[in-house]
Amino acid sequence: MAGTVGDDHTVPNRHEDATFGSRLLSSARFWKTVGIIAVVIVVLGGAIRGFVIQRFTIPSASMQPTLEVDDSITVWRPDALSGDIQRGDIVVFDGRGSFVDDALPTPLQKVGSWVGLGPRDVYYVKRVIALGGDTLQCCDAKGRLLLNGEPLDEDYAPNPASAVEFSVAVPADTMWVMGDNRSDSADSRSLLGRPGGGFIPTDRVIGPVIGHGSSVD
Repeated sequence: MAGTVGDDHTVPNRHEDATFGSRLLSSARFWKTVGIIAVVIVVLGGAIRGFVIQRFTIPSASMQPTLEVDDSITVWRPDALSGDIQRGDIVVFDGRGSFVDDALPTPLQKVGSWVGLGPRDVYYVKRVIALGGDTLQCCDAKGRLLLNGEPLDEDYAPNPASAVEFSVAVPADTMWVMGDNRSDSADSRSLLGRPGGGFIPTDRVIGPVIGHGSSVD
């Protein structure tokens, strides 16, 4: 008697097996492609972040009351890359070769800083008070800084503007920086008499601060 096929048993279909295998292969390829795209997005996102914005945390009281300890700040990279730094900007810069007694950052280290790689304790945040070609003097009879012979209105800083008297001419392509908390800030005044004279090359700037807030939720 010829055998019969019961309802609970099926006969393998080679065509269906091949089709199913092809679907599995296509699915694997699809998810592999998705994975590759995701990695590319992450890498590009890091590059965009490095060349557009970076985030830092304020470690000290040198910029109070404008910036508080542990504030999270965002810096805008394009202005630094284009050299568009203005007086009054609060900027983050690489302190190697000035505030940090290390050799100047190498080109590779500069690129690393653009994408957030490398040591974090070499970065400083200060306010740009004067740029190349400016003269700056402390202080007039009312305790104000004199920028190019004119009193500088600093509603963010105490009066007098500095307990340290100085008179400087800022060289081209450099800047003079100070913290808003003038009595508790290591800034350009701290480097007077040292090589460089307190002038920070503008190509060390990571970017101006465009936003800040508490880093603690």
